[in-house]
Amino acid sequence: MNSGSVVHDAEVELRGRESEIGAIGALLDRAREGGSAALVLRGEPGIGKSALLDHAAASAGSLRVLRGAGIEVEAELPFAGLQLLLRPALGTPRSQPGTGGLARLPEPQRAALETALGFSTEAGRDPMLVGLAVLSLLAEYAGDAGAVVLVDDAHWLDRASRDALLFAARRLYAEGVVMIFAARDNEGAFTADGLPERRLAGLSPDASAALLDGHDLAPVVRYRLLAEAHGNPLALRELPIAMAAEPAADLRANALPLTDRLQLAFHGQVSRLPTATQGFLLIVAAEETGEPAVVLHAAKVLGVDIDDLAPAERAGLLRQVGSGDSAESAIVFRHPLIRAAVYARAPLGRRLAVHRALADALAAPEYADRRAWHLAAAAAGPDAEVAELLEHTAARARERSGYQAAAAAYERSARLSAQPDLQARREALAAQTALEAGDLDRARRLADRAAGRADDDAVRANLIHVQALASFWQRDFPAAHRLLLNGSDLIAESDPGRAAVQLLQAVHTGWYLGDDALAEVRDRLRILELPQQHPIAPAAAYIAQLFDSGPGAQPLSLTHTLAEIRARGEVSDQVLVMLCGVAMNRGQDGEAYALATTLIERCRTSGAARRLPTVLGFAADLDGVTGRLRAAITTASEALDLARDTGQQHWVSQLSSLLAYMYAQNGEEQRCRDFAAAGLDGHSRGFGTPGAPWAHWALGLLELGLGHGEAAVRQFERLNRDPFEHQFSALRSVPDLVEAAVRAGTPARATAPLARFERWAESVRQPWADALILRCRAQLDDQAAERLYSEALAAHDIDGRPAEYARTALLFGEWLRRERRKAQARTQLTEALTIFEQLGMTPWAQRARNELTATGVSDGGERPRDRAVAGLTPQELQIVRLAAQNLSNRDIAAQMFLSHRTVGYHLYKAYPKLGITSRSELKEIAAQLE
Repeated sequence: MNSGSVVHDAEVELRGRESEIGAIGALLDRAREGGSAALVLRGEPGIGKSALLDHAAASAGSLRVLRGAGIEVEAELPFAGLQLLLRPALGTPRSQPGTGGLARLPEPQRAALETALGFSTEAGRDPMLVGLAVLSLLAEYAGDAGAVVLVDDAHWLDRASRDALLFAARRLYAEGVVMIFAARDNEGAFTADGLPERRLAGLSPDASAALLDGHDLAPVVRYRLLAEAHGNPLALRELPIAMAAEPAADLRANALPLTDRLQLAFHGQVSRLPTATQGFLLIVAAEETGEPAVVLHAAKVLGVDIDDLAPAERAGLLRQVGSGDSAESAIVFRHPLIRAAVYARAPLGRRLAVHRALADALAAPEYADRRAWHLAAAAAGPDAEVAELLEHTAARARERSGYQAAAAAYERSARLSAQPDLQARREALAAQTALEAGDLDRARRLADRAAGRADDDAVRANLIHVQALASFWQRDFPAAHRLLLNGSDLIAESDPGRAAVQLLQAVHTGWYLGDDALAEVRDRLRILELPQQHPIAPAAAYIAQLFDSGPGAQPLSLTHTLAEIRARGEVSDQVLVMLCGVAMNRGQDGEAYALATTLIERCRTSGAARRLPTVLGFAADLDGVTGRLRAAITTASEALDLARDTGQQHWVSQLSSLLAYMYAQNGEEQRCRDFAAAGLDGHSRGFGTPGAPWAHWALGLLELGLGHGEAAVRQFERLNRDPFEHQFSALRSVPDLVEAAVRAGTPARATAPLARFERWAESVRQPWADALILRCRAQLDDQAAERLYSEALAAHDIDGRPAEYARTALLFGEWLRRERRKAQARTQLTEALTIFEQLGMTPWAQRARNELTATGVSDGGERPRDRAVAGLTPQELQIVRLAAQNLSNRDIAAQMFLSHRTVGYHLYKAYPKLGITSRSELKEIAAQLE
């Protein structure tokens, strides 16, 4: 077959695309200079996306080129698109530097990618680890020359490939890699949030006319073609050919969209070919990979021969990519719409026969999944054997973390199942894997359908769990909460351990709904009869104490609870995350921080990028409330970037608000307000956004730092109403509310919240909480203020929680100055100022400085404080901190889900800011980095 049978003048093809050509040229230049970028080209079929990718490949010059495409028939085969795209970059175990290759990847990434691509039978890793492996592989392949990655028909990529490639694209920075995706407009599910896009419009009239210059058309026909094509290059090329073949045809206005008219035009070309040629084309259309051996085997079964393709080749409908003797060669249609026309217009019986023939051609074990799908396409009704094959296909996909493909295979298997129990079980598996894939609408639909067939309580509870989690991630908290409670009731007697897990998750949903919802969970936890030796039992007992609000027995410690769990077995990371959150709300900050650190390390090691924002958020929470602002901002910024890149809008909201709180403390007003606005953006069925509590705390603290007492009180009061009043932010902000209310001259507004905070402090028995209560009482009782402030300072942990110590010292110093005891005031104010400046709490430092001036002390202005370190971005600081621990660039990259080249770039930028020239000097300034 002549691969050059259809050749178009490239200059004519790209006429009118000067803007897009310029944008692509700028991207290629960026890659040559060591930078990275990504771009999505969108538009209707035939608008010129592929031509622009051709131009990018032809203009690459010294850049290495990787090119692939989504294939519609492989959309249900996990990592099929990725495997074809990355084949040239995979190399061999002996790959030399700069040529890529799996052998150069860190072991966890290499293992994850090998499993995903089917080179290994190990259990699948976290899907995001595959994305990180793709990023690392692209950085290796780019070497010093740079690389351009071109993906056509991205809307047809299988979900696993799409997710891995988009994760890599979002984490590009300084690898010398450019990724360009072409996708149809409003078709498929190629959402690429966070990546720049260009939508291709039709060509200008002049450029459109140039495409018709090669055809002898009557003026009226030419005018009508230009009007009907709307600047679509494919229409301008193909419709004249169709009209020439059928002179009687015209372009009467009709209701058919342009795409359908083009398909009809292609069908007209196909229908004029010999019957045997049409049969061969249908084989190619049904097995779009175009693998010659497979196509020819099926053709032989159906009684057609390779020579029957000649008329289609002469008509320019087909082309061959790769050399004829290459393992990567393929027979493909010139345009996807030709394939669609051939397949859609073929009689059903002929299509079924072609799929059976292709299944026969794919008998080898390595083709098991493709064979199963062709058998499914050939099935005219329920088929137990094919259903079982598809279930095996689904299980294999799930093992490789191809959850979307697994869900599709399970769903099709269920449809081909005649037995109701098998149908329900397979639909339940489809729902579960759709949830794992993040396809929430599909998960709920499948679970709803399976629930009507399932008669086993365990299966029904699983389905309810799927429905609940899908509802939760769609922010329908009331529905999620009720489902979790119903599911736990269903299996409370038969499987109390699983019932407890659902109740613990109901704590999370109840968190957004208020005290009544949480009380409902408490009541069920109390009556649930858990075997004492079950590992979930200590976790349930610990979490149940969340609802304690007054004096009583010594509260359980998180450390003891974890020891009890280990003595009995193991619990899921999700339960451990819940324990961490409850520990924070019980004031056990040190123990919670230790568990969060453990979970962070576990997520980094396993590549669990989707879970990492949650536990990073916990660590940032605790850094923030204890005054470690630099660490908090660094950690929260990393978590926010990951949450965005993994599409977790729930955590984007919370982490944005958390960063607002950090910037409120260090006085960056605009950043605080911007992040708070992001945290408050959107609504959750009337229950606010997940980030609302932290956003209100941040804005209240900002106003307090600026000296706006009344504005601060109004923000804090929002936190002290249902459904927020039980939350971490509401409780921890009460001392701020007291200070704001006193400054506003309305201390009574803090009475009820302070009483609740005092009851909570009695329950949790934490010295730092007692110190805060003493500080609050000192502000409200002028007669006992000196004693209460002194007792508060003695109770504070100046090393562990320096910010709270300094704020108490500031308030005490202010009170002493008002009492005209200036010498004593200076002592407190100077100590407060020193700590505030060390922590970077600028508004509070300025307030202490103003007070010192009022006592007659000239402070001399702001003291220099690690200015070099303060000039680092959060990402630079995190990388520098890890480098100071003697981690290599590759180790740092693996931990932060970046490429090693991006790590090196950030270190290169950070060294001059720090005033150093080498990695060895980082040890000398390590203390400044914390």
